[in-house]
Amino acid sequence: MSVSLFDTLSEKFARYLAVNSSRRSVLGKVSTAMAVAPAFPLLPVTRAEASAPNPPPTLTDFERNAQSKDPDRCDYWRHCAIDGVLCGCCGGGVHTCPPGTEPSPVSWIGTCRNPEDGRSYVIAYRDCCGRNMCNVPKECDCNTSDREMPIYRPQTSNDIIWCFGTKSTTYHCSTAAIIGQAS
Repeated sequence: MSVSLFDTLSEKFARYLAVNSSRRSVLGKVSTAMAVAPAFPLLPVTRAEASAPNPPPTLTDFERNAQSKDPDRCDYWRHCAIDGVLCGCCGGGVHTCPPGTEPSPVSWIGTCRNPEDGRSYVIAYRDCCGRNMCNVPKECDCNTSDREMPIYRPQTSNDIIWCFGTKSTTYHCSTAAIIGQAS
């Protein structure tokens, strides 16, 4: 009968343990291992994905053509998700309502990429209410729905008149204020 190398090594290891350890020490070491084992997943681990650089974002058509000079045009970078007349063309500003109107207390949001610094920002679009729509040139009447979400998420929809909770629900124009940098 031939004895394999594995059998020989296993026998030598078992004899070594029997001679050099007691039952108590083996039970103590096994108990310690069982108590410490659940903590191993909590140890810090360097993951390959975490250290890999992020791939460059895919630009949309709007982002490729966006400009950062004239806020009174539909291709201004903040207007990536606006639908309506720009308040800058009606006597207001990119983030201020014209005199005689009031901002709606609610807004819709979008995330737009600034071509100057390459960063994305969260933009709050707010309707200005209380007067009839001003007569503006075509380049001030925008409907850009870059990365628009479906209507089942109304807080991101630009198709709703947001003049809720104002003295008048008459729509006048829309503003685009930066809320903060998107992560």
